Amino acid sequence: MGIELGMPAFAPPRPFPEPGAAPNAETPEGLDGLVDRYGRRATDMRLSLTDKCNLRCTYCMPASGLDWLPKDKVLTAGEIVRLVGIGVNGLGVRELRLTGGEPLVRADLVEIIAGIRANHPELPVSLTTNGLGLDKKAAALKDAGLTRINVSLDSLHPGTFAQLTRRPFLDRVLAGVEEAARVGLGLIKINAVLMRGINDAEAPDLLEWAVTHGFELRFIEQMPLDADHGWTRDGMITAAEIRSRLEERFVLTPDPRNRDGAPAERWEVRRRTSLEVVAGVVGIIASVTEPFCADCRRTRITAEGKVRSCLFSHEETDLLGLLRSTGDDAAVARRWQEAMWGKPKAHGMDHAGLGAPDYVQPERTMSAIGG
Repeated sequence: MGIELGMPAFAPPRPFPEPGAAPNAETPEGLDGLVDRYGRRATDMRLSLTDKCNLRCTYCMPASGLDWLPKDKVLTAGEIVRLVGIGVNGLGVRELRLTGGEPLVRADLVEIIAGIRANHPELPVSLTTNGLGLDKKAAALKDAGLTRINVSLDSLHPGTFAQLTRRPFLDRVLAGVEEAARVGLGLIKINAVLMRGINDAEAPDLLEWAVTHGFELRFIEQMPLDADHGWTRDGMITAAEIRSRLEERFVLTPDPRNRDGAPAERWEVRRRTSLEVVAGVVGIIASVTEPFCADCRRTRITAEGKVRSCLFSHEETDLLGLLRSTGDDAAVARRWQEAMWGKPKAHGMDHAGLGAPDYVQPERTMSAIGG
């Protein structure tokens, strides 16, 4: 059920600085794509479909949840498809990740994916989900054109899972992962956050489970995007600690593939009992201790249609007002470019000691931003 939208013509490409170059003083007017003053080009679009979620993960949400956005403030299916079209046809977007909140709670999710796929047959479209309800929707999502999924899963133990998510639904998440694999939803990636004293000892078990089932596990350093603002530098499990814990059971060697702007640094995994065999690959996203800001290629749109040039930004640029007023696609594209032009050089946690006095945690949580 595709949603057809006509797209305007855009100006031909214009050269811009190489990544890492000194800030360019000129404005983004006339530049091609989502380029910033440091020469980085955003080609990876992260689009949040909702701020709602049916889990209450301790590193993301308070137990009581948050004040959800009113429905009329959230992007509609047609507006989502239109924004993707502007990004792909006019601004050089080359891959799309649909996020939340929890995108599976949207009743029109299949319609959204089908609309995007109808207009962009070759676009890689992935989905980040907590897996609840995935067992019932995986086949429809695949048929609509979804390329692959990322499933957030921090523990394989029911009690620990319930402690972290405040919900006793591990069996339902595992059923969703199994069904996604059965219907062939591409390479399944598993996202895990380790919390000190809670699930950090499970790292080798999580990796063993992932490589045994052919999934790619990605550990993510806990980031200061929790609703309770309880994050501390000393309390988080660092990338170095994660590697150390994994190496108790596995041998890790750098993945020979080019990282190519990906947030995860990948490692080939070999069991110590069979070093000649590559059992799988593990990724570690070290946003805090080993930041990759210099090669960041992401542009984020929140569920209410606001551009965030950086996950940790304190500023947002509204596109929804333009979408719903007289703004044509070219005007929306220009505003989007202006927002990305102001992208900061780094997120501010890359100071010695981290948590420096000039770093201020954003007010919005991960669920409200979109991952």
